[in-house]
Amino acid sequence: MADFPPPRATMAAGSPPTTAVLVVYLLLGLAALTQIAGSGLATPAPLLTLVGIVAVIVAYVKRDDARGTWLESHVDWLIRTFWWSTLWAVIGWLVLILLAIVLIGFALGPLIWAAVAIWVIYRVIRGVLYFKDQRPIPRA
Repeated sequence: MADFPPPRATMAAGSPPTTAVLVVYLLLGLAALTQIAGSGLATPAPLLTLVGIVAVIVAYVKRDDARGTWLESHVDWLIRTFWWSTLWAVIGWLVLILLAIVLIGFALGPLIWAAVAIWVIYRVIRGVLYFKDQRPIPRA
């Protein structure tokens, strides 16, 4: 008897979530860019908008589907990007509040937020470059 390939439905069920990961990249990049462009200056926590929160939720939902594939490092990369940017946004708020008494906080807080937004954009671009080549992101 001849061996037949498995039905396409079975193969599709085990395929990595490439579309979902690309959507998360786009949403995180969009969140960072719109926060800067929308106000004319860097605002706190560019990813803590509805767009950024939806992106990280999608990343967490698709995390198990990406396990064992080249996309696993991308999902982890995106989730870490969200949480590290959130941490630095909180630090920016603390600097702004604690140093506002001496007026230097009004400059340092937005400076930290601008750096965070640029860092998020860098990570999105770097991740997309690896994504388009279907390669995992190397661990530093």
